[in-house]
Amino acid sequence: MKQSKSTRRRGLILTIAGLKRLQASILTMEKVQNNGHRFTLEDLGDRMNVSTKTLNRLWSLNTGVDQKTLKLCFSAFNLELRREDYTVLSEPNNTENFQTLSLSLDTEEQKLSPSLSLDSFVTQHHNLLENLWSYPDGPVALDSPFYVERPPIEELVYREIIQPGCVIRIRAPREMGKTSLVLRLLAFAKMQVYSPVNVNCSQIDSSCLTDLNKLLRSLCWQIATELGIDPKLDENWDEEIGCKLSCSVYLQSYLLKQSKSPVVLVLNEVDRFFEYPEIAREFFGLLRSWYEEARQDNNLQKLRLVVVYSTEVYVSLDINRSPFNIGLPIRLPEFTEYQVKYLAHRHGLDWTSNKEVKQLMSLVGGHPALIRIALYYLCCQGITLEELMQDAIANGGIYRYHLWRHWAILQENPSLVKAYVEVVAAKQSISLNPIDTHKLESLGLITYEGDRILPRCELYRAYFKKQLGVAEFEYKSLQKRA
Repeated sequence: MKQSKSTRRRGLILTIAGLKRLQASILTMEKVQNNGHRFTLEDLGDRMNVSTKTLNRLWSLNTGVDQKTLKLCFSAFNLELRREDYTVLSEPNNTENFQTLSLSLDTEEQKLSPSLSLDSFVTQHHNLLENLWSYPDGPVALDSPFYVERPPIEELVYREIIQPGCVIRIRAPREMGKTSLVLRLLAFAKMQVYSPVNVNCSQIDSSCLTDLNKLLRSLCWQIATELGIDPKLDENWDEEIGCKLSCSVYLQSYLLKQSKSPVVLVLNEVDRFFEYPEIAREFFGLLRSWYEEARQDNNLQKLRLVVVYSTEVYVSLDINRSPFNIGLPIRLPEFTEYQVKYLAHRHGLDWTSNKEVKQLMSLVGGHPALIRIALYYLCCQGITLEELMQDAIANGGIYRYHLWRHWAILQENPSLVKAYVEVVAAKQSISLNPIDTHKLESLGLITYEGDRILPRCELYRAYFKKQLGVAEFEYKSLQKRA
């Protein structure tokens, strides 16, 4: 029986083998028909007779498309779609339950592969099984079925990264999905045959953060190394002209000039620089200058800069020298009810009534990491939602590691403890030290409701009210004894 459009399955994604076949054929045609120049998304869409939005879905390796679309994409480059080129990925509107492994293939899929055996079915869903039983810690892997898109964010960053000399600014507290998004952006960039360079600023030595020359040499060395270029820093670094100009000349005339393709430079956790105001002003001003010069410099147009951070800048920066007011700003929001429901379905939970979704979100909001942890325990540890809710704020509860980490950070900073006590206890609008506010927001501990500063979710309010109450009591007792 033919499915209606409203229930039509769009559940096929490319396998690594299929992706390699298609990409190789695209590269060949670019050499033959386009003098080796890259096809833009629009060029590819015209050739395949699909929209650029559909192409973004295809390249994401996470969002399903239908069989007809895959056939169009492959036939446009003289390829016949094979069974090993794609795998089945269920969409949220299917009622199949993963836990019972009762997923079935639709009629068209059965026609394409009538001899599909139970063994091949289990192999096909091996990654899904592995992901289900893995504790959700760290970024969501590229092949994970548990990545939740937050439209239009993915489409925006894919579209922006192909623009010459672009800057993308991704901001969100820890565990909100920044790294998972960056992984997909880098995968997309690799499919465009761009050269990725991923710099984690938290790994930079402290000695480099008090010496601009050392910092810029360290950065240039890492970029060169990841691009497979011999750094030759001493030969290409002129102390006489100053380290910032030396860095810019080195980047433009040495690194980018040698690179045959655009370079995607990701700077992760740039918040680290905020603790060193003088270095931050000089470094961020340099980033801004590259963006502005790219308008007229062909080499700098190859640079695609992605800046990833947790909080608003609390270092005083000249508005005309700051990189935090240029380019495409991306701020990752919490999951919506629909997205939580979608993720629950991926875990095999039938939450169609939305009752359970609302119940869980009343405790943790739409916080991606807290939602994932809850679903893991519900599916893999045999606890009920009611038990989870009762146990959540206990020191030995399912969120203990998450909560302990925040508590440890607060205890290391007395001013933050004092500020958060005020937030947790406040029944009306309060004013906090701006730097403390920025730090609390970067930790993901607070949110805003109009002018009011509130704990990010009920879990935080209840847990930290208990912890901070005990800490305040102990502090006062020690004062009395003294």
